[in-house]
Amino acid sequence: MSQSYPIWNDVTACIYKSNKSYGVRQEGAVDVKIGTSGSNSFHFVSHKVTHRKNEDGTRTYRFYVDGKIIKTATLNTNNEILITEADNE
Repeated sequence: MSQSYPIWNDVTACIYKSNKSYGVRQEGAVDVKIGTSGSNSFHFVSHKVTHRKNEDGTRTYRFYVDGKIIKTATLNTNNEILITEADNE
């Protein structure tokens, strides 16, 4: 028997084949649907987080909402400093 929820998340990630709670290596995407159940729901918003390891050893993370970059962070793994910035495009 399935349950009804007002918010339904279909989660897709590069390292998993099915929906679940997970850690992500490069990219994770969530398609958020709203309605009365998984079968009676409508697309509301999509968000995605990406990770890239740069040649200089830093790591760059980007957060997207509906395909638009909302926030970027760069992690320097040598001194463990995280620099974040909101993108205003």
